Amino acid sequence: MIRTIAVIGAGTMGHAIAGCFALYGYHVSIYESFEEVRSTCIEKIRKQYEFLQEEGVINPERIEKSLANIETFKELECAVKDADYIIEAIPERLDLKQELFENLIKYAPADAIIASNTSSIAFSDLTAKMGEKDKARIMVCHWYNPAHLIPLVELSFFGNMAESRYQEVEDLYHSIEKRPAKVKKDIPGLLANRIQQGIAREVFSLMAMGAADPKDIDIALKYGPAFRYATTGQLEVTDFGGLDIWCTVGDNLLSVMDRSAEASPLLREKVEEGKLGFKTGEGFFSYPEEKKQEIQNQFHKRLIRQLQASKKYD
Repeated sequence: MIRTIAVIGAGTMGHAIAGCFALYGYHVSIYESFEEVRSTCIEKIRKQYEFLQEEGVINPERIEKSLANIETFKELECAVKDADYIIEAIPERLDLKQELFENLIKYAPADAIIASNTSSIAFSDLTAKMGEKDKARIMVCHWYNPAHLIPLVELSFFGNMAESRYQEVEDLYHSIEKRPAKVKKDIPGLLANRIQQGIAREVFSLMAMGAADPKDIDIALKYGPAFRYATTGQLEVTDFGGLDIWCTVGDNLLSVMDRSAEASPLLREKVEEGKLGFKTGEGFFSYPEEKKQEIQNQFHKRLIRQLQASKKYD
């Protein structure tokens, strides 16, 4: 039974992942090599908890109790020596991850499950230097950002791991109220990122052809398909609409829709101009510095409302 968690890397994803497990009573060890990141990660988790408390998701007493479940470490061996489950959230570089996994196999208990939060590095590449025995304890467990609010976690089941061990991990995620999706093929992007990129490709194409302003394209998505997708998936939507109808509409539209095999030129142009979105203050929309925190808070509040609603219809 998994009770002790180790999170490797305390950046954007790592500290939020650690906070999720701690919130549900798991003892969590965080390893972070950079002192500046390690020294501030607990405070970042506290702020996430306080925001959840302000929104009525958790009570104040739960904050201190959850924070007490977390320890930080500057030595990898100390962080993982007692872990039942380890998940890394370090930068998306194959060489760094391969080196880390080599050390985790050496330092962690022999029966510990070791996971990667990656969605862009193939499992076959990640485990290329491992023997079959070591591969049997490795998996991909991909979270979505912001990790403390998005329920989805994609879990790999690629034939390297016994089903009973996989089930341990799925049960772990159910215990912290996540919604695991089992991925059976080692494919780039797993499930959600591939679906998301398909939508994004057409959205950017609509922008490039001047079909509508950014605000109206987002309105069409938010209050049309996305409104429906909040409570159901594409396959159920297809069943409700009628497979014959979807087949006819597909024949009529797909031939005139974007089929680009690389990122949108419009998107690339924005990147070259340094307009990277929220983090630079401008992308398709503007984000004045003095309003950034308020804008982010409003976004997170919408996610919380949707998260609360999802628990009622699940």
